Formats: sequence, C-alpha cells, structure tokens
Amino acid sequence: MERPYQQCAITVMDTIADDDIRFDEKGVCNYYYDFRKAEAEQVFTGQQGHDKLESLVAEIKEAGKNKPYDCIMGLSGGVDSTYVAYQAKKLGLRPLAVHFDNGWNSELAVKNIENIVSRLQLDLHTLVVDWEEFKDIQLSYMKASVVDIEVVSDHGIFTTLYKLAKKYKIKYILSGNNVATEYIMPRSWLFNKMDHVNLRAIHKRFGTVPFKTYPVYDTALKKYCHDILQIRTVTMLNYVPYNKKAVKELIAKELGWRDYGGKHYESIFTKFYQAYILPTKFHIDKRKAHLSTLIGSGQMTKEEALKELAQPLYTPEALKLDYEYVLKKLGLSVEEFEAIMKLPPKKHTDYPIERGVFDRYPVLRPLKPLARMIRKV
Repeated sequence: MERPYQQCAITVMDTIADDDIRFDEKGVCNYYYDFRKAEAEQVFTGQQGHDKLESLVAEIKEAGKNKPYDCIMGLSGGVDSTYVAYQAKKLGLRPLAVHFDNGWNSELAVKNIENIVSRLQLDLHTLVVDWEEFKDIQLSYMKASVVDIEVVSDHGIFTTLYKLAKKYKIKYILSGNNVATEYIMPRSWLFNKMDHVNLRAIHKRFGTVPFKTYPVYDTALKKYCHDILQIRTVTMLNYVPYNKKAVKELIAKELGWRDYGGKHYESIFTKFYQAYILPTKFHIDKRKAHLSTLIGSGQMTKEEALKELAQPLYTPEALKLDYEYVLKKLGLSVEEFEAIMKLPPKKHTDYPIERGVFDRYPVLRPLKPLARMIRKV
C-alpha cells in the first residue's frame, strides 16, 4: 500500500522526498535528529572552534614547509568553495586551487573564478577534459537511468585533487563540505562518488568513447594516497561561523562574487539536472534537503522554506532555453532525450560496484585484522 503523505514537524523533509523517512511521536523526522547529532559532533564554535582551527592550520603549515603549496582545494566558483578559499588565505595558508572544466561552466562561473583567483592571488590549475569523452560518460549515466549523474563531474574533480596532491606531496585537501548548510541528504539520492568500478561498468555498458583525458581514481591511486601519503580531507567550514546569507554578502563585497540563484547552479548541466531531470524523472526536489539543513542550523524558518518551495524550479522561459541548450550540447534529439527520461529508474548497484578484497574473497576475512595492523604500521 502507498504510504500516506507526511511532512516533518520541523523541517520540510517528507515522504515524497524519501519513502523510508521515519517520524517520532511528535512528527519530527530522523533527518532532523541526525542533523542535530552531526552538529554536536562535527561543528565547533566560539573559542573551541578557534583553537581547533588554529591547531589544524599549524599542522597544515608544518606539513607544507619547503613545498610550493601546503594544501589543495577544488574551486567551482560556488559559495562553499569560494568561502574556503577566502578563509584559507585569511589564515595564511598557501592553497593550490583546482578547477575541473567539464564544458558546462556558465559565463558567470568563469567570471567568479577569475575574480576569486585574482583578488586572493591564488595559483589555479584547470583541467580541461576532452568534451567528446566527458559527454560520452554523461550520456552513459543518463542511459543507465541511475540517479547520481553528477558522479561523472565529482569523480573527475576529486581524482584531479588527489593526483595533484600526490604530485606536489600535499597532505591536506580543503573541502567545502559542511554541516551547517548541506548535511541533510537522503542516501537514495546519491552514490559513492569515488567508485571507479561502477563508473567504468556503466561506461562500458553504454559508452563508445574510450577514456583518455578523464581522470579515474583507481585502486592503485587510492592505496597510494590513503595508505602511503595519508592525505587528509579537512572540512574547515565546520570550524568557523557559516551563515550562508552573510557569507554571500561577504564574498560579494570582498571578491566581486555574484549569485547563481541556486545551490551548484554555477554549472548549466547541474542546474538542469537538479531543476528538471531529478524532479521530473526521480521525483526528487533537492531544495527540500538544502532548506531543511538551513532550518536545522537556524538560518531559515520552516515558513520561509515552504514559501521558497512553492516557487517553481524553472520559469517556462528559462526551462525552454536550458532544455534546448543541454540537448544540443549533448547531441540528443527531443525524442532521444524523452526516451531516456521515460526509462525506469535503476539503482547504481544494478551495475558492478567496487568491493574490497575481503568482500570479494570471504575465505580471506580472518586475515582482516592482520591487514589493518600492517596498514597502520
């Protein structure tokens, strides 16, 4: 039987967003409590946050002595990465900024990145991936009918960060991930961004253009970066006050940053994916998760969130423009695209996924504690 509709008493998460959502006797959902727990464990404010960040910055500077950079970070031109860059320079760090150009940057994103790099005097490494190759991987994911098409971009940027960290012997990756503005996210909306087995399997099944320039985070690179270099990801925005509205005003004033009008809308494809493909095909409105997180961190009321949700994801005019642009750039006819949209959704796990050696060979599981000890040594 279909589950009766219910919305959280505090956030705007509901049974449409996640059919597996749970509510207590007060009507409060599990996502709100999960957020509260993460906030208590991962967010550090006041003097405690200052001291922890100061100690962390000292570690990064020490590890980066006599090296051209002491840390590395992705720079998309969005709010989170822009604020990370601003904080890093303010704290005296020497980050290498990395941008993954997948062919979908908006003109505004390009201008924002130029302003950020220029005003903060950052070194920028831009990887321009072959368009035909990247397009083929994106189309493979669309034809596979899986939910997380953004794996293609995210896997590329993360792999590039690790490869450059390896090249320059950088031990710290600065991440824009944070609890205050983006913690809530149903697992069913995403997949493991670093699963190279799933990525290759989907591309092998539906793709035609071989990998040449696209960076893949394979097992060898993973083992070297994690076990040998012991590269660490730092979520520094959890150590500083992070009010999204205030931060937007700050970076606009200090860096000439301009707003895109939506989370991750610096990419034309990401905007189309989040505002059209996800809600149309998968019945997912990511605003529910983003706004619920802002409610949890006290940056928005539920009434304000509901008012925002009542606004259309696209105006008819903007949708027409983006629809035509995306299809033309992907080389799809309207009939081909609509046929893809009508395919029944599939799970990423319907295709091969990455598994550890002990999962692949159960007979070796008794050796798992020994392997951990050797890795630690």
